[in-house]
Amino acid sequence: MAVEDSDLRQRKKKSPKKATDAITGQVVDDDEDLVKTGIEKLKKIKKSLVASSDSDEPDTKSKPKPSRSAAASSSAPASGGVQPHHGFDGVALLLLVGGLLTRLHQLGLPRAIVFDELHFGKFAGYYVNNMFFFDSQPPLGKQLLALAAHFAGFDGNFNFDRIGSEYPEGFPVYALRLLPAVAGSLLLPASYCLLRQLGVSRPAAGLAGLLLLLDNAVLVQSRFMLMEPFLLLFSVLGVFCLVRFRHYRERPFSLPWLGWLTAGFVFLGAATSVRYSGLLTLLLGAVIVCRDFWTLIPDRRVTSGQLLAQLAARALAVLAVPLLVYGASFYAHLTVLHKAGAHDNVMTSAFQASLDGGLASIIQNQPLEVGHGSQVTLRHTLGRTCWLHSHEGVYPVKYDDDRGSSHQQQVSCYSYKDVNNWWIVKQPDIDDMRVTSPFKPVKHGDIIQLVHGMTSRALNSHDVAAPMTPGNQEVSCYIDYNISMPAQNLWKVELLNGKDTGNVWHAIVSQVRLIHQPSGTALKFTGQQLPDWGHNQLEVTCDKVVQQDDTIWNAEEHRYTLAEGSEKQQEDMAGAEMLPLSSARLSLWAKFTELQLKMLFNNQETVQGHMYASDPLDWLSLKRGVAYWISPDSNAQVHFLGNAAVWLAASASLAAYAGIMGIYLLRRRRECYDIPEDEWDKMCDLGLIVLLGFALNYLPYFIIDHTFFLHHYLPAYIFAVLMSACIVDHVFVLLGRVAGGWLRLPAAAGVLLWLAAAVYTFIRFSVVTYGTTPLSAPEVQALAWRDTWDLIVHKP
Repeated sequence: MAVEDSDLRQRKKKSPKKATDAITGQVVDDDEDLVKTGIEKLKKIKKSLVASSDSDEPDTKSKPKPSRSAAASSSAPASGGVQPHHGFDGVALLLLVGGLLTRLHQLGLPRAIVFDELHFGKFAGYYVNNMFFFDSQPPLGKQLLALAAHFAGFDGNFNFDRIGSEYPEGFPVYALRLLPAVAGSLLLPASYCLLRQLGVSRPAAGLAGLLLLLDNAVLVQSRFMLMEPFLLLFSVLGVFCLVRFRHYRERPFSLPWLGWLTAGFVFLGAATSVRYSGLLTLLLGAVIVCRDFWTLIPDRRVTSGQLLAQLAARALAVLAVPLLVYGASFYAHLTVLHKAGAHDNVMTSAFQASLDGGLASIIQNQPLEVGHGSQVTLRHTLGRTCWLHSHEGVYPVKYDDDRGSSHQQQVSCYSYKDVNNWWIVKQPDIDDMRVTSPFKPVKHGDIIQLVHGMTSRALNSHDVAAPMTPGNQEVSCYIDYNISMPAQNLWKVELLNGKDTGNVWHAIVSQVRLIHQPSGTALKFTGQQLPDWGHNQLEVTCDKVVQQDDTIWNAEEHRYTLAEGSEKQQEDMAGAEMLPLSSARLSLWAKFTELQLKMLFNNQETVQGHMYASDPLDWLSLKRGVAYWISPDSNAQVHFLGNAAVWLAASASLAAYAGIMGIYLLRRRRECYDIPEDEWDKMCDLGLIVLLGFALNYLPYFIIDHTFFLHHYLPAYIFAVLMSACIVDHVFVLLGRVAGGWLRLPAAAGVLLWLAAAVYTFIRFSVVTYGTTPLSAPEVQALAWRDTWDLIVHKP
């Protein structure tokens, strides 16, 4: 058997096995020859696949899914196959010219206050006259208007009293409206350039600019002294710069890389400094930069140290640059507005005292230290402005809900200066309420009484439920009814910032909590309005929760109780205690932080029940516009209303993008790749920037408790219009890969028909866009294409 096996092995060595190739039909030797033939065959198959991928026919067959590393690198814009557009070309120039022609046309008309020019024109006048004012939105946009007013020679003395008031002869209405008009014109080429950076074709990007040019709402908002033109322009420019920044990912820390990154967040910081809604686009900018960094992580060419350096640089740009722009706008705001104005009573007493004139002129020589015998007005420090107040009226025996009261003298918080706001600080063991000699200042932890100046009754609280806030104790001034309810009128002084004053109570600057001693509760402003029996003043109670802003008070006006008929004591008191209030000087940082808190909690824009208010869902279908101005002599009017042909298409494009991408995602799960990878990357990029930009600027309005108008939708609407152009671009890309591209012709005809409808609508509604054409009642009614479009008819 061994011999047979040996013979068999010898025969195999001498006679190698032959094989026939299944594809070529050639006879080849086994082992090495067969391997070589297989390699040559694979090379031929690879060449044929490369050739087929270059054809114009769409490849809907299954193909290998790209690897993770390939997907990561292709998601980066610099390597996704899209060549970015780098310049301001002829199309952008034409859009700019068109924007200037439409926005500057009859810019000085109507020569009357239009919509929010009532506020922003007035604010420009305050800047010119250096008078402090309070507004719940950041100041940059108003400062730009004020700059135009300054160069135009506006003296700031015109009284912006009501919408529709005529501007006087010599008022620079054209100059004040010019800067918003220019900003609105620049928005068109900026939007075009943004889409070109995202890889959208020149015709489609030009279409986006043309649609914005033809939109009546964007035009109206760009022709008057309003903030939206600055907000929209800065937002689009910021996103544009960050998209350009991504194209330099291979050259980190180069001058273009740093320049575009910084410029992007400078513009987004400027948008936030115009209106707080700019924060939403700033968030989009942060997402763009963070995602770009995320695509760097798998790149083995980038070391860990380089990644950390890039992370630090990007974080610094996202956080520090917008804060610097925001802080600079408030630095200019607080530096320029150094005089007391009509709105300074919103601020704390210390803030008011730091302004020239106003409260500062009243208190500049008043006593500083509060002590026994001090007469003070106690102001609610944070939140709504009001002063601790009392009067002869008493609480009703029973409230409307049949709860009983103490029937003591009412105590409230009154929003106006009044003689009944004065209280006398008294030490419990001293009956004489004149200032003692030596003077005894009140310190942190001292027990005092507060006696109402006009009724001589002490501030008191009992274990009786408050009228409007039953969970708190009622506060009153004690009346002795000779019943079993003794006075409980002792209060402990807690100084919140005692370290700044040596633990001595100072007028203006000391923030004080008054703790009711028998109960341990704190004197609190609740903000609830009392009924008619309380003269609709604001409720004051005692609350067990001591640590809260509404329990903080400060002595604003201050004087000493002097001995009657003692001229010598008056002279000594004036010389010894009537000192200049130097401590009322506030640092710029203290002013800035206080103003931020006031802006956060004082919203002046909420107007309940406005006839032109609308909900976010109404915006998508252009359900309601806003009347901006009406002529007193005719039905000529300015009405904020979008171009329906553009508006509805923009809303539909959002759903179209979601549907298209949904189909692609499902197909790709089945490993069916219908479009080239560079087109897929571009569509994903559009989702990240354009669709996310819309969502961030739209969805938050569903959860914000506020009265909204159609113009609040404009930042989101700009992204919706950009998306409509992106959808058109993608459709033409698809049609170019089907049947030789001849389907592009009917598609182009459809786009031209859409543009014709947009042009017709623009011209049709231009009469209420410019507001210079007198209209008859039937002509106005003919413009109400929807029943909810409330155009005004007040003349036959």
